Amino acid sequence: MKKTIFISLLALISTLTLADIELDTIPHYKIYPRTPIVNYDKELLDFYSVKDAYGEFSNFALFPLILDGKDWTSSEHYFQAQKFLDPEIQEKIRDAKTPYDAAVLARAKGMPVREDWKEVRDEIMERVVREKFTSYSVLRELLLSTNSAKIYEHTKNDCYWADCGDRTGKNKLGHILEKIRQELKNKNK
Repeated sequence: MKKTIFISLLALISTLTLADIELDTIPHYKIYPRTPIVNYDKELLDFYSVKDAYGEFSNFALFPLILDGKDWTSSEHYFQAQKFLDPEIQEKIRDAKTPYDAAVLARAKGMPVREDWKEVRDEIMERVVREKFTSYSVLRELLLSTNSAKIYEHTKNDCYWADCGDRTGKNKLGHILEKIRQELKNKNK
């Protein structure tokens, strides 16, 4: 099924950009509801599950990307594959059925994570998230609609990319989203 989706997407790309693709062709919206684009006026915005409002902000959201000349089912697939320098391991992760499966594969005990991972992971995350939000107009609009809200990946499951569930975590993904939102605002001026 994954390959069929990408063949369809690649055929469309020859005449369209990803930003022009119909919403009903985006895999995420075939499964999960679309967050309505509204003028968000609250100070804080929490997201986590792809099933909930603003689930599109999650790396588990199914917005296919083309990076490094390859198609990726999600930003999570790309990010997890970059933990490794071995092309065979990267391909195994790229071919994982779901973003969750990609994450599980990459976190398996004994996997040869690249030595510089802690030094490059923020840059890699920012790159893939920027690509995701600049490739899809619906995501750009949704992110811009959050105005100046502080964005939190709100879960106790992660204290680096998320906020530890109590806002004490580093919330790196939230900060990246805010940075990209500001770049998009500056571009629209």
